[in-house]
Amino acid sequence: QEQLVESGGGLVQAGGSLRLSCAASGRTFSNYFMAWFRQAPGKEREFVGGISWSALMTYYADSVKGRFIISRDDAKGTVYLRLTSLKPEDTAVYYCAAKRDAGSSRYDYWGQGTQVTVSS
Repeated sequence: QEQLVESGGGLVQAGGSLRLSCAASGRTFSNYFMAWFRQAPGKEREFVGGISWSALMTYYADSVKGRFIISRDDAKGTVYLRLTSLKPEDTAVYYCAAKRDAGSSRYDYWGQGTQVTVSS
């Protein structure tokens, strides 16, 4: 079993909403910086949002700011990404990632990804 497992993706119409979940297994990530990335076909993987331990700080790409919300529930060992006001250009595979060192550019763990498809 993977250390991080995403779920919640699917097909949604433009303007709709989804909630993605990233469940941890085998260890706690409560003291890790957690992030969501996405990758569309033919495109580079891009940062979507991140959240520090204890949710003291959050970060968002400009393209999703105001529409996506990252959160974490460490008691459940789960990180969430709420996607609202979805646009066709949000279509991508969404990945969860974790890093122990928030100051590092390298992530220590990655999930397998979950597909989000937004129709027009």
